Parts: sequence; structure tokens; C-alpha cells
Amino acid sequence: MFRPLELYIGLRYTRAKRRNHFISFISLISIMGIALGVAALITVLSVMNGFEQELRTRILGMASHASISGYQQPLVDWQGSAQLAMQHPQVVGVAPYVAGEVMLTRGSKVSGALVRGILPEREPAVSTVGEHMRAGGLQDLTAGEYRIILGSELAYNLGAHIGDHVTMVTPQANYSPAGVLPRLRRFQVVGIFEVGMYEYDRGVALVHMEDAARLFKLDDAVTGVRLKLEDLFQAPRVSRQLADQLGGNLRVEDWTRQHANFFRAVQTEKRVMFVILTLIVAVAAFNIVSTLVMVVTDKQADIAILRTLGATPAAILRIFMIQGAMIGMLGTALGVVGGVALALNVETIVPAIEQAFGVQFMPADVYYISDLPSRLDWSDVWRIGVVAFLLSFLATWYPAWRASKTQPAEALRYE
Repeated sequence: MFRPLELYIGLRYTRAKRRNHFISFISLISIMGIALGVAALITVLSVMNGFEQELRTRILGMASHASISGYQQPLVDWQGSAQLAMQHPQVVGVAPYVAGEVMLTRGSKVSGALVRGILPEREPAVSTVGEHMRAGGLQDLTAGEYRIILGSELAYNLGAHIGDHVTMVTPQANYSPAGVLPRLRRFQVVGIFEVGMYEYDRGVALVHMEDAARLFKLDDAVTGVRLKLEDLFQAPRVSRQLADQLGGNLRVEDWTRQHANFFRAVQTEKRVMFVILTLIVAVAAFNIVSTLVMVVTDKQADIAILRTLGATPAAILRIFMIQGAMIGMLGTALGVVGGVALALNVETIVPAIEQAFGVQFMPADVYYISDLPSRLDWSDVWRIGVVAFLLSFLATWYPAWRASKTQPAEALRYE
């Protein structure tokens, strides 16, 4: 327990002008080092939180929270499966789909793509692709008209615009007296979407589900049914429950299994970055050791006088622990304020820097997303602040203990 006298002396030592300016300089370096480390840790974790949230939103905006499909075969009675799934309280939307890999050509340009057959009236219930249309709309897909909507990068790669035609080549083949011929079909481009994730903008095309079923010879069957849940984090539990209700002939998958390795890698990166940047904070915090050691040496006479006036070794220890804790507290507070301010404004600061210097930190063809998102999690801020202060407080122990062991006679011998 700190007494008022110990608190007063410790604070006085902290704010007093020392004879040795080098000690003041080292104290300032310690404070700034802690502040920079804490600010960097808060900012990096906020960016990684935003990165994870943005990826999850964009992936699940094009994929699905869960899906029902057959085991290595099409899903025949998709209406019955969809109706049964909608009875679950967590399911808020269902939509059938047909998916297949194709090759798209236009003139001399060729590109592979994943074509997805959808029902335009049902698709908004399970995905957000309709909210990211740069031209056209989902309602432009009409059964029997063979129309197609391309991702922005895919359209750019093919040199296709609204009204142009592209040729779709499927893996299925036609058998004729002339031999085996690939299945070809011309589609008219009626829309272009851009979700902001290169993987989808470059490799996905949308057509009407009936056209896709006819193209892949599925008749009335579909590849599967996509589900949207009220709480996406309940997907594993809901998937297990639906699998039990639907029986063993159908396969139910959720987004945590389809993208498990990816999101697990993001979590691992967050933990590693926390450890690395915490070590930077620790290095700055342990600068307090050298600061207080020099202060103790500089204050030998003061310590001896306090001891002769009746101060106990424990009181001396607490005085210098207060001084070191104040350095750590000040550095932590500055770092928290700076880190929170930077994390809340990083989406404005980074584009301004990119525009000023003519650079792009995250090219869309290299990274999953082309901007730098940020999501401040206050639990991260509290955890970082507590860890930084504890490291600073721990660093004060040895110099303060050394000060408490000062012998008055030895300290005053040469005064």
C-alpha cells in the first residue's frame, strides 16, 4: 500500500528537473517507445480485425452460410430440401443454384470461370451480389434468353461490355457422327458486378438457373441449395441439425468448413502479430530499468537522508516503483490515445497517403481486397493497455529493489 509521503516523493522525482539531462532523455525515449509500441499494436490488430471482417463479409456475400447438396450427384428434389430448411428458426433465406467450371471466349481472348446458375428472384435472399452491380441487374437474367453477368475483372480480361456476346465452352461433350464435339453456347452480356474481392471479380459469372441446368444436362435437378442464417456463427450447429433432419443421402456444409483453413490462418496471424509487437513494447518498457538505475545512482544521497529520517527499505522501494510506474502509465496512455485515433482513421489516412505519393499498398490482383479496413475492438485495447502497463511495472522492480538496499553510511561517505 502506497502512503501519501511515498506517493509525493515518487511523483516529485518524476516531474523534477534532474541535474543529469541524459537521464531525462532516456526517460523520454522509454515513454515514446512504449507509446509507439502500444499504438502500433492497437492499429495492427484493428486492421487485422477489419481485414477478417471484410473478407468474411465479401466471401459470404458471394458464397453462403451453409449449403445442401447431393453426394457426388445433383440434388433432384431441391424444393423439398429448401422447404425443410426454412422450417429451422435460424434459416432466413434459401436459394437453389447450379455451378460448374467453364471456359469463356470472346474473339482471341479466353478465360476459365466458375459459372453459377441462379434464380434472380431468390438470389438476394442468400447473397449480396445484387448490391454490387456496376451495370445491369440480376433481373436482366431471363430463362431461355442465354444472358450472362460477368465479374468486373473477368469482363475486363475478355474485353466484354454490356451487349457483347461471349461463348461458353463446357466440359460436357456432344457425340455426333463427326466425333466428340464440345458443347458451345453464345451468351449476351447483360450485367457486370464488382464485389471488391479479386477471386470472385476475376473468376465468377452468373446465368439463369434454367439455362445453366440445360447447359450441364441436369434437367430439373440442381447442384444444391444455399442457405442464409440469422447468426452466421451458428452455422456448424445448424448444419448438424439439418443433416440429421435431411437424412444420409444429402450433404450439408457450412462456411466454417469450406473456408476453415483460411480463417484459421488469419487467427494465427493475429496471435503472432500480437506476440511480436508485445515484444517491441517489452523492449521499450525495459528501458525503464536503465532509466531507474541511473536515477537511483543519482539519488544516492537523497535515499541515505530518507533512510536516516526513518524511511524503511520497503518505503524506498515503493518510491521508485511509483516513479517507474508513472513512466509506464504515461507511455501506455499516450499509446492508447494515439493507437485508437489511428485505428479509427486508418481508412482515411491510407488512401490519402496513396494519393499523395501515387502508390497502392494493396493491389487487387495480389491481395484478396484492395483497401485497408479497420475495426477497433475495445477488448483488444484494454488487453494491450494492461499488458503494456504490467510490463512497465515489472521493469521497475529491480532498480527499486536495488534502491531499497542502499546503506546510508556508504552513500554519505563521499558527500
